[in-house]
Amino acid sequence: RQVEEELQEQEFLDRCFQEMLQEEEERDWFVPARDLPQGAAPLPPPGHGDPDILSKSTLNPDAKEFVPGVKY
Repeated sequence: RQVEEELQEQEFLDRCFQEMLQEEEERDWFVPARDLPQGAAPLPPPGHGDPDILSKSTLNPDAKEFVPGVKY
């Protein structure tokens, strides 16, 4: 009986995994080279934008890192 339950559980997990893979393959991903208009300017690499961006920032550099599900 225990072996049968384990086999059923494994089959269930396999079906779930296959369904997740199928959904992943069906999802339409954003591909910049394909999806942006041909005349659109490419995004600059990180760190090559406005040099004063850090001085204009209103973010708190001493803030705790956000962790989903954790309450402080």
